[in-house]
Amino acid sequence: MQEASIHRCQCPVCRESEPHPDKQLHHRMNVLVSRMDEQQRRWYVAFESMRLGHGGDKLLEQITGLHPDTIRQGRRELESDLSGRPLDRVRLEGGGRPRVEKKNLPSNPH
Repeated sequence: MQEASIHRCQCPVCRESEPHPDKQLHHRMNVLVSRMDEQQRRWYVAFESMRLGHGGDKLLEQITGLHPDTIRQGRRELESDLSGRPLDRVRLEGGGRPRVEKKNLPSNPH
């Protein structure tokens, strides 16, 4: 089984050499995020950003490495109660890479 990579927090507190309780919290947050799928990460980090309020996106970007656009997308999805998000799959229908059979269709000769 492949080991999940754990993001190293880049917030000002974690970049200092002195001990701080937030360092352990940020590390645990990143351990948890490393085990989630892409939509779970987006929703969890967006939830934490909403909880923090102003400046939350920037801080959570530093802590988790998720792009602010991804955090904003997660916030929009949470604000709409995840409506339109499928229960049985991570991506929306049609998301992801095309099937191999579709990519290798013969071209239409003219």
